[in-house]
Amino acid sequence: MQGSSVKLKLVLVLGGLYLLLVVLFSALGVVLWADMKEHERLAFVGILMSRIELSIFIILIAWFVLGLIVSAIYRAYALAPLALREQAQVMVGSNPGLRLQEIGAPEIRTLAQVVNALAEQRESLQRDVEARIREAKTSIEEEKNRLAALMSELTQSVVVCNLDGRILLYNNRARLQFKALAEGEPAAAGSALIGLGRSIFAVLERNLITHALESIQQRLARGSQQPLANFVTASRAGQLIRVQMAPVRGAARESAPDDGRERPIAGYVLMLDNITRNFEMESKRDALLQSLTEGSRASLGNIRAAIENLLDYPDMEARMRERFVGIIRDEVGAMGQRLDRTVSEFSGALKARWPLEDMLGEDLVAAAQRRIEKKLELPTKAEQVAAGLWVKVDSFSLLQGVTYLAARLRDEYDIRELRFRMAPAGRLAQLDLIWSGAVVGSQTLLAWEIDPMNVAGENSPLTLREVIERHDGEIWFEREKASHRAFIRMLLPAAVPQESVESAVLMHAESRPEYYDFNLFRQTEETRALDDRLLTELTYTVFDTETTGLEPSAGDEIIQIGATRIVNGRLLRSESIDQIIDPRRPLRPEGIPIHGITEDMVAGQPTLDKVLPLFHAFCEDTVLVAHNAAFDMRFLQLKEESTGIRFGHPVLDTLLLSAVIHPNQESHKLEAICERLGINVIGRHTALGDAIVTGEVFLRMIPLLNGMGIRTLREAREAAERTYYARIKY
Repeated sequence: MQGSSVKLKLVLVLGGLYLLLVVLFSALGVVLWADMKEHERLAFVGILMSRIELSIFIILIAWFVLGLIVSAIYRAYALAPLALREQAQVMVGSNPGLRLQEIGAPEIRTLAQVVNALAEQRESLQRDVEARIREAKTSIEEEKNRLAALMSELTQSVVVCNLDGRILLYNNRARLQFKALAEGEPAAAGSALIGLGRSIFAVLERNLITHALESIQQRLARGSQQPLANFVTASRAGQLIRVQMAPVRGAARESAPDDGRERPIAGYVLMLDNITRNFEMESKRDALLQSLTEGSRASLGNIRAAIENLLDYPDMEARMRERFVGIIRDEVGAMGQRLDRTVSEFSGALKARWPLEDMLGEDLVAAAQRRIEKKLELPTKAEQVAAGLWVKVDSFSLLQGVTYLAARLRDEYDIRELRFRMAPAGRLAQLDLIWSGAVVGSQTLLAWEIDPMNVAGENSPLTLREVIERHDGEIWFEREKASHRAFIRMLLPAAVPQESVESAVLMHAESRPEYYDFNLFRQTEETRALDDRLLTELTYTVFDTETTGLEPSAGDEIIQIGATRIVNGRLLRSESIDQIIDPRRPLRPEGIPIHGITEDMVAGQPTLDKVLPLFHAFCEDTVLVAHNAAFDMRFLQLKEESTGIRFGHPVLDTLLLSAVIHPNQESHKLEAICERLGINVIGRHTALGDAIVTGEVFLRMIPLLNGMGIRTLREAREAAERTYYARIKY
């Protein structure tokens, strides 16, 4: 755009100069003609007419020479400063090692020499500052490396998230476990579940996380120094995952002492264990025990009776004695067979027992009150809740059950208030839901237990009876005649109080180690559109494709997709996709030397309809970045109808952005841009290699765009659309 403007200015300058000369010579001719006498005019016209061709030729030559002089002056004093300005912007923003070319007029060349000298001095100072910073960071890097080594060697999966559920850190164990959670799906699907900046809610239910955070906040409000929350959930593949959540505390408020109570929660740490195998083993053990006890009771009774007869009647006939001995032999044999059969065929004999976690009774009642008041708008009140009473529950499903009961009472008996009472009952705890007025019949309560639990648009796959059985508890209805009140009582398993355990741990625990480079803690989900977000705030997927040819509309196909991600201003080379694709058509021989992919390499590889869903999941919630993106996007758009996958992501093209940043440069090829920005080109003409190079180019472009006042995604897209290259169609 600026290149066209420069040419237009040059044409206007020359045109204006030529017009000025015409006006001046015309005015001079008019004055001389008016001052001449008649015979002088006739003589002048005669001389001019006989040499008119020579006069026009001399004038044209003069204009041409004048145009060359003006063009040279314009290039020396106008174009040269523009080109030097672009080089200076690159030198300041992206490539400090670049030096200005000594072009243009002598004065401008002198200025370029002075700028280069200042750049040398600046680079020297930067090297000195960087050396001092490296020295200052040595100890911090050592601590960071120790933390990284510890995280990599942990046998437990660890994931750190911000409050929006975006993943900030994960260890290798978590990566492997998330890959295992994608069991039954394509191999690359596991990698799409976890990654920096991705949402943990793709794996864990949002309601469970929210509930656990509320529990932690309650414990913080009571002054707990190390509050934890635990819950168990099931993956899409049916695996049981035990999750322990610990908060990541934010910076202390300046106006408050650093006692831990005034520090907000900035995120949380999740420690995940796959307990499917342990749970199955416990269930098998229980099945074995029950099979042995239930099946052997009758046999032991028969054996006992036979032995008692043998002892009571020692003089019995031999035939009768042999009969009792046969009974003992047969029952012992039956017990042996039963034992063998139980060991080999016990699966499915017992109903599964759900793992439960400890929770303070006061927290359980408070959570139930908040949930009922929020979802049902039914007033609640707590009365006689035993202090320090801990219960072992699956709090998520139990709160669903309590809310369901409250909804049925409100809808069918029009109760106006619900009260809670909780007290110990030996090794159990009893939770009462109390109301005044209507009496619930036993048959009604039984019907409620087996009906699906649907409350305020939230559906649960469990029934109330299944929730109670999950806790090995009981539920029934009672009436208080003296107070004219009724209540539903639930018996729940009690647990050992955790305060004593927590205090013992705090006596020996060291302070929590620092986490480094977690700038994403400061980010929150914003309601404004992506177009209005700063380029520095966005997450990007940089990708490239290799194809059978250059004509997507003529049947050429994608044979390789490579992609990597940019999160928080960092190019994450470890989070990438590099997939060769079977195009189901012969490769063009002339293309093989360029991309290096042969027929043997594509044979047996997945087809595009298998790869595109994985690539689409990898790109979720990001902005797509590519070099000459129109070419790659055309291939993807042509596959929308056949695959059902639509890429509606915002797209940025480094070719167009280069034309925005450097309009006076002749080439905007990827190699030329890398040379201007001081980027080493490695792995060209492989999809992943080109994607990585494009990502490095884009990161260098962001500060240059910022210097031009282009700070948001909307501004970058609008600037790119105004360039000449945006008109290219494929």
